[in-house]
Amino acid sequence: MSEPAPITLLFVDDEPSILSSLKRLFRPQGYQILTAESAAAGLEILAKEKIDLIISDMRMPEMDGARFLEQARLRWPETIRILLTGYADIESTIAAINQGQIYRYINKPWDDNEIVLIVREALERRRLELENSRLNSVVEAQNAELRELNAGLEQKVAERTEELNKAIKYVKSAHTRLKTGFVATVQAFSGLTEMRGKNLSGHARRVADHARSLARSLGLSDTEQQTVLFAALLHDIGKIGLSDEILDKSTNALTPEQRGEFMRHAERGQFALLQIEQLKDAALLIRHHHENYDGSGYPDHLAGLAIPMGARIIAAANEYDGLTSGTMLQQPMKPKDALAYLIENRGKRYDPAVIDRYMELLGEQLKHVIDELPVRPGSLRPGMVLSRDLMHRDGYMLLAKGYVIDAPVITQLVKLEAAEHQHLTAYVCKPAA
Repeated sequence: MSEPAPITLLFVDDEPSILSSLKRLFRPQGYQILTAESAAAGLEILAKEKIDLIISDMRMPEMDGARFLEQARLRWPETIRILLTGYADIESTIAAINQGQIYRYINKPWDDNEIVLIVREALERRRLELENSRLNSVVEAQNAELRELNAGLEQKVAERTEELNKAIKYVKSAHTRLKTGFVATVQAFSGLTEMRGKNLSGHARRVADHARSLARSLGLSDTEQQTVLFAALLHDIGKIGLSDEILDKSTNALTPEQRGEFMRHAERGQFALLQIEQLKDAALLIRHHHENYDGSGYPDHLAGLAIPMGARIIAAANEYDGLTSGTMLQQPMKPKDALAYLIENRGKRYDPAVIDRYMELLGEQLKHVIDELPVRPGSLRPGMVLSRDLMHRDGYMLLAKGYVIDAPVITQLVKLEAAEHQHLTAYVCKPAA
């Protein structure tokens, strides 16, 4: 590609000192500089050279700057014209503006930075005008070609659209098959984990169902819900390497040595999945699903909101199923007692927000098989009826069985719980109709 032609400036002034000053100012800017000491000499140069921009003095003998620039406009209209003038030349300046259609006029004495900037802006404006003209010509030529091709274009578009639709349909079908295959693979991994111990049978599927419902109810995005589902299905994958002796015992029956080995399964589960890009987020939830809200869990002793939300959800669903299936304790709990355990440990083992929502979900699921629900003061609602006496930890009764809860009582119970740093649990019947 050939080098672009240099930008050429023409300075016209009858004072050599002015021309020298302008040359010294603009030559370092990379321009090609030509000078003329009269308007006639300037016209001769314009006839021989391609000039991009003229700077002409106003007061010159024989032909002043206004007439000179008018002649330049008539013969070389694309050349940018700038006038140097004094404050006393206002009428001549107006004539130059009207007749020579100058780009700008600059008062003497000029400011070097200002005149350099004016020239630069003028050249850039002209470049953009020429480029716009060139592009308009290109567009017009292309439009002409398009008009010629238009007769057969609709058919071609229809054919290409049909091909594209087929390709999109194929990609969607392939994506669906891939996604279905991936989910089936995750479920297969989960099934392999459950084959390692009788206590694990069905556990991952139940935890996954509860965790997904909780995630949806808590407003997690579709992607986050899917991550929680995968993590819940695979949360016990690190147990594959544990011995049968450990797997067949409930958690509270393990020896200290066995418990230490058992506690490493969350980390092992994460490491087992780290090589699978689509499961990296799920692997992080698996690592932290045994963290406790108060920081007493493992493996990293995270607390509160530092524990990923998905891990807090799985922790509650996992331990509820562990309590009701007997994998946490030697004897399985009834659903209402397992729910009471979760509520009792709200804020200690579990995220209060997760437990409050889980309580609502479980209450709806279990309303046909339990006659009372354990409820923390913050989750009480006016109209609920106590199914048991509400006792203070010091042994005296706060509210009697059958009491109908109202808003002031709820406020007082919440304040009491906060002031005395104790967890209160009220057992209630179904809310009054």
